[in-house]
Amino acid sequence: MGASVMKLSVGRYPLYFIVPALILYIAFFIIPSLSGIVYAFTDWSSYSDEVNFVGWRNFQKVFSPGENYLAYIGHTLVFTLLTIVFKTVFGLALALLLDRGVKRFINIYRVMIYLPAVLPTLVVALIFRSILNPATGALNTALRAVGLDALALRWLVDPHIALYSVIGVDTWKGVGYIMVILLAGLQTIPRDYYEAAEIDGAGAWSRLWYITLPLLMPAIVVVTVLNVLYGLRVFDIVYAMTNGGPGYATEVLSTGIFKAFSKGQYGLGTAISTVLFFLLAIAGYFVIRLLERGRVRD
Repeated sequence: MGASVMKLSVGRYPLYFIVPALILYIAFFIIPSLSGIVYAFTDWSSYSDEVNFVGWRNFQKVFSPGENYLAYIGHTLVFTLLTIVFKTVFGLALALLLDRGVKRFINIYRVMIYLPAVLPTLVVALIFRSILNPATGALNTALRAVGLDALALRWLVDPHIALYSVIGVDTWKGVGYIMVILLAGLQTIPRDYYEAAEIDGAGAWSRLWYITLPLLMPAIVVVTVLNVLYGLRVFDIVYAMTNGGPGYATEVLSTGIFKAFSKGQYGLGTAISTVLFFLLAIAGYFVIRLLERGRVRD
């Protein structure tokens, strides 16, 4: 009798944790997400107490060539793609340098490279707004002082380069975080592989291509997924540096959502949020599937 009661209690014990967690997940994540999708098909706004079903009208506005929201999607995708490439390439280069090339003061270098990642985004944005000021900024002042006036550009004012200036600042801030993940991956690779390759006469590029990159693929998968999710949801650094300007040159989906809700256009804002949600889901799925093909199997 006692054994059967104990067995029953042990069998039900995990349910005491799973059921409340499931209820909380449904209440705070599933229901709000579904509600947002439902409201995307309405004219919900701060200008009326009535909420009417309008079908696909909000989505038609988002994807209409006459509106600016297609540009927002394009800017978001460009930001995501370029920050993935820059952060991964520079992060890998720094990780390789610290893993093998630099021996003295290595901990100091690691802290210096990682430090921008822990700085508040708002602080970084305000500092670089000052540095990149076309008239009084430190960057253009330094370029003019050494006779490079042609390189003194209107970094955050020119619509053609403003987005790339923000991408450059975001890369500077985030590359240290990516470097730490890749460095941890590098340090898990057995040195025996490199010693055997050197004995066989493999050069540095061959060792990188045939040993380092395949064995580092799990870490690359992680940083790529993190960069994709961050890039598609980027808001703070864009809003703080340019507020989406000049004009609409640096507007992304998250700033579009924020401004739609700020104007009281809640239905339109939830429609843009829904588009962003599906972009995140699709991008995350395909990135994982594509990158896992190159993973080394045990």
